[in-house]
Amino acid sequence: MAHLPRIEIVYCSQCRWLLRAGWTAQELLTTFAAELGEVALVPGGSGIFEVWLNDELIWSRQEQGRFPELKELKQRVRDRIAPEKDLGHSDRLSGS
Repeated sequence: MAHLPRIEIVYCSQCRWLLRAGWTAQELLTTFAAELGEVALVPGGSGIFEVWLNDELIWSRQEQGRFPELKELKQRVRDRIAPEKDLGHSDRLSGS
């Protein structure tokens, strides 16, 4: 069996962002059940909320100035691990 990608969500435990990180992990695991090997939750501090795909940072709350919308996060993951995958409503433009 081929090695499947790993997602790591690093969240600020002091900010109590575990529920947000867990919800994000659940959504990614549901959407990419066959394409992901693991989603790990990693406690951190200092207001961190980062999403890593293998060794690539694909979202940083500090860099973007906000949390990711699930739609855009799913698109970033999909574009890297399963570009042919249809995300249904997550692929449609806002207002469509």
